[in-house]
Amino acid sequence: MIFAAVALAAFLLALLFTPASMRLARRWGLVDRPGGRRRHLGDIPRIGGVALCASFAGALLLVRVFPAAWLPASTDPEEFRRWIGLLIGTTFVAFFGLLDDRFEFGSRPQYLAQAFAGVISILFIIFIERVNNPLGGGQIVFPAPVVWVLTILWFMGAINTVNWLDGVDGLAATVAAIVAAVLTIHMLRTGQHSVVFPALALLGSAAGFLVFNWPPAKVFMGSVGAYFLGYTLAALGLIAGARVATVLLVLGLPALDVAWLILWRWRHGQPLGQGDRNHLHFRLLDMGYTPRQIVTGYGLFCAAFGVISLMTASPLVKLTALLALFALGLGILWWASPRSTDQ
Repeated sequence: MIFAAVALAAFLLALLFTPASMRLARRWGLVDRPGGRRRHLGDIPRIGGVALCASFAGALLLVRVFPAAWLPASTDPEEFRRWIGLLIGTTFVAFFGLLDDRFEFGSRPQYLAQAFAGVISILFIIFIERVNNPLGGGQIVFPAPVVWVLTILWFMGAINTVNWLDGVDGLAATVAAIVAAVLTIHMLRTGQHSVVFPALALLGSAAGFLVFNWPPAKVFMGSVGAYFLGYTLAALGLIAGARVATVLLVLGLPALDVAWLILWRWRHGQPLGQGDRNHLHFRLLDMGYTPRQIVTGYGLFCAAFGVISLMTASPLVKLTALLALFALGLGILWWASPRSTDQ
């Protein structure tokens, strides 16, 4: 019952906070108007991510006020420290994202903030220290410098993936909800009951936000929401027993789109942080697919690979699935790519 209560609390808080964030956005003038890459109708508030972060934090704080007898026993003495680190990290990235929504920073300040978010995570013992060896069995343990580099790159990659994914109504929140659901099932199935609450809180928050963000959206999450979701997903993948492969499988298509777009911009001599309509979801829109069709397609793709990750604990099988995802994703990106020589 307590698991359902946390998810429900996050859902209800998101229903409460999202309209409040919309009113705040209009008061501050933080709205997106049609033009350029934006093809929506009317002025849409763009800091709905404030509600995502607030409902997530509120649900986690609710867990801390429950009587200890209601909570699952924890076998990790550092668990509370990681909770604090998660809250500090999400607060930092959300605040920076809110500033970005207001001032529209260039790529360099954004990358610095993302790297610093990774440092926060490391200081609170949320890092990539070891991975399962998919070929020889056992685990590969990394030295400290490699831990720092891998962890910072992991957080930067997740934040940028969600940030670049947020181009179609409901898309980023839907994918985030699927990742949270997959991690929730994994944690409950493997007996990690005491650490499942953040995943449940994220699932409830994303579901509540989608009530307003589902196409046609009444509110956008903005950088504050994209940064929050990216950081939280990256952190949950590590808190859930280093489920890096699981998160990569579910986020595989969006992450591959990021890599594809970076390569495309590099080949064409364009700034890597430049906004354009070459993202896969924009190309699908230009091909005539509706936002609901795109969100549904992405959701089914991500959920299918999430199911694969839950069906096996074998590192070799997951590596094979990742390779299959890579091949399938490349095929989709090639199919949706512009065919004219000037693109």
